[in-house]
Amino acid sequence: MSANTPSKLKKILDAGHLAVTSECGPPRGSDPEAITKKAEMIKNHVDAINITDNQTSVTRLCSLAACIHLKLMGLEPTLQMVVRDRNRIALQSDILGAASFDIHNILCLSGDHQQFGDCPQGQNVFDIDSMQLIQTVRLMRDEGKFLGGDDINRPPQMFVGAAANPFADPFEIRVPRLAKKISAGVEFIQTQCIYNLEKFELWMKQARDRGLHEKAYILAGVTPFKSAGMAKYMKNRVPGMDVPDEVVKRMSGVPKEKQPDEGIDICVETIQRLKEVEGVKGFHIMAIEWEEKVPEIVERSGLYPRPKDL
Repeated sequence: MSANTPSKLKKILDAGHLAVTSECGPPRGSDPEAITKKAEMIKNHVDAINITDNQTSVTRLCSLAACIHLKLMGLEPTLQMVVRDRNRIALQSDILGAASFDIHNILCLSGDHQQFGDCPQGQNVFDIDSMQLIQTVRLMRDEGKFLGGDDINRPPQMFVGAAANPFADPFEIRVPRLAKKISAGVEFIQTQCIYNLEKFELWMKQARDRGLHEKAYILAGVTPFKSAGMAKYMKNRVPGMDVPDEVVKRMSGVPKEKQPDEGIDICVETIQRLKEVEGVKGFHIMAIEWEEKVPEIVERSGLYPRPKDL
């Protein structure tokens, strides 16, 4: 499916195992413990850990430094990189920086608009878009070339990922957009959190009809609800999120103190059902600020123990 890289995540997928990834949001400060403590909680239950890149346009410890902390713990990080904040010189420079620490997974993203964050007056960059970032990483890895045409000494050996949202409007462009990312050179996909299972299954069917499930590994994204309030908020306030009424009703139908357990149950049931969907090659569990629940979700979903020694 792609060039050989030392990525453990790629090896697990190539071997035909269902992969499990998760993610940690870096802190709004410089204390590395904020990231290492989260990673400790989940390290035995996941194959790789994404580090978000100033998610929601809020200033945080940089993704690259946080990935290095994970690498020093002997873990497999996935560097998330948005094109919002850097031009092509800085993006290529950070890719080399990650490669110098043998970070072997990258997720290429656009990034939320800065008006949503803590510096709405900040200048956005968007010198290249996320598709072009995918192409850039592939050029640097496969051709050993910079965008300017010069040769790279020790090219980055990265497994190249991107995000996909099966739910954003208009729905009919969702699969063509996935196809575009794959033709740009993406090798694995992590999706937006899935609550509308029927719509996701339709998206997967359309992807299979075009053979896309054989050209990139698709990891289904899941996020457990902590409360009915969180379900309502995600339904009504988060763009591109599709939370069906019956899911909100189910969360609201249990007493407040039982809602976190109900949220975990829904998440486990979602994984169980999606394990049966042809083309789903793994799961990306996004339990931001609730990392301690990831081991339970992985174990109850039948995804533990994780494969070793690949």
